Amino acid sequence: MSSETATCSAPKRPKFRHLEQLSMAIVCVLVMGCACIFVDGFATIGNATGMLLTMSIVGMLCCTMLFCLASGDFDLSIGSVVALAGVSAVCVANAQNSVALGVCAGVGVGGLIGLLNGSVVAYLKINPLITTLATMQAARGLAYIAGDGKTVTASEDFAKLGGSLSIPWGSGHISIGYSVLVMLALLVIFGVVLHYSVFGRSVLALGGNEEAARLAGIPVKRTRLMVFVLQGLVAGLAGVLLAARLQTGDPKAEVGLELKVISACVLGGVALTGGRGSIFAVIWGMLIMGTVQRAMDLQQIGIYWQFLITGSILLAAVIIDRFKSKLG
Repeated sequence: MSSETATCSAPKRPKFRHLEQLSMAIVCVLVMGCACIFVDGFATIGNATGMLLTMSIVGMLCCTMLFCLASGDFDLSIGSVVALAGVSAVCVANAQNSVALGVCAGVGVGGLIGLLNGSVVAYLKINPLITTLATMQAARGLAYIAGDGKTVTASEDFAKLGGSLSIPWGSGHISIGYSVLVMLALLVIFGVVLHYSVFGRSVLALGGNEEAARLAGIPVKRTRLMVFVLQGLVAGLAGVLLAARLQTGDPKAEVGLELKVISACVLGGVALTGGRGSIFAVIWGMLIMGTVQRAMDLQQIGIYWQFLITGSILLAAVIIDRFKSKLG
């Protein structure tokens, strides 16, 4: 294989990539600054830790959605997988009187659905929109079946997973939720994997030009399968932590979560067409979306208006992504 062919497999990076990252950082600072000035109670330590806790589930899933979008795919099933994993984890933990088995059940269910999604998309070549839309419905149905249509109360031991770590701060303490710590760890891990590993470069190459990636010797099917399995495993873990924090496994949980996650990624600069993305893009997008959501909650904006605002942000992000693709 010629070095020229291998070089062709790498995705083309926009010339303005660094300027784009800087611009998103500036936008993030401006949005947070406006929230601090105009929203009462926003500029407090308590609000900051609360916002991080609210963002934690979205942040965890953004880590793997970044890989999914960068490879040229997407996953609409994650909200339902989170709900199913939470219900499964609580039910197994209660039935077996074992938190460890409950966690394994929740994460395992997520991994299995990711394996199903990846197998159908990679090996049967079914469009990911149709595939994950189908598993979204199926997983939600399984969540209702597992919980017999009701929320399932978690045990006290299981609920401890949703606790927090107390850190000295000035003359007092601040509490950082365990799910926030997991989110931060995943951001670091997946950031390193994307930017400094063969697998990360393979994902970007796959999204940039699948045929060139195949000619360069990248295992296209296996790479795509691994991306979906990772997405499922992290969704399962997020479902377990959410159920522990809420102290219930709720089959109705996180309806529409997939749109929040995709919005955060695209808003930060991850390309919907694949081949472009970075962990910093995810962080900026998360912070912008989290700030807007927290500001709306503090201002007690009605849920219907919140749907309108978040939908408008997603539409704007898609339009901006389209223009950036043309410039790139």
